[in-house]
Amino acid sequence: MTPASTSPLCVLLIGLFLITAGCTQEQSGPVPSTPASTAAGRQVTYTSNETLVAFVDSAVAYTKANGREKALAEFNNKNGSFIRGELYVFAYAFNGTTLAHPVNPEDVGKHRQGANGVFVREMGAVVRNGSGYYRFVYINPLHNNTLESKLGYGVQVDDDWWLGSGAYEGPLDVTTTVVPATTTSAQ
Repeated sequence: MTPASTSPLCVLLIGLFLITAGCTQEQSGPVPSTPASTAAGRQVTYTSNETLVAFVDSAVAYTKANGREKALAEFNNKNGSFIRGELYVFAYAFNGTTLAHPVNPEDVGKHRQGANGVFVREMGAVVRNGSGYYRFVYINPLHNNTLESKLGYGVQVDDDWWLGSGAYEGPLDVTTTVVPATTTSAQ
């Protein structure tokens, strides 16, 4: 096989791995969210970047007002105040351990591995000195577990852990070429 013919096969295999793993690589920094059409033709409106940042900032404020233990309990509550439509707060230790994830509660207390571990390490590095954005791909539970592009925003809580959320940007178009990834970080 020539390198040109193996490239589409590699992309397909990586895509299948990522679908089963749950999340994947980053792409470029923040971009405005826009309404997108679904295959069925109905309009779906996605969360704006401003709403995403305000949501995460409210979780940070809740943590500061109530302490780590109470905050993590609330972030893990499937019926809690930090699940709003497609938005939910997740929390990770900088060592890769899941501290809160209301959509995947079975992962709480586990060290993330594989593609999920890459996401936790790389997004953790982005927020390590303040806050930042990170683009990845994840299954949207509100859209029949469709694989979608997602812009994450995270904030360092202290030296040990960080929290974040992500706004879905629409179904993944597997026919497009993957562009080299970049991240942004702000204090």
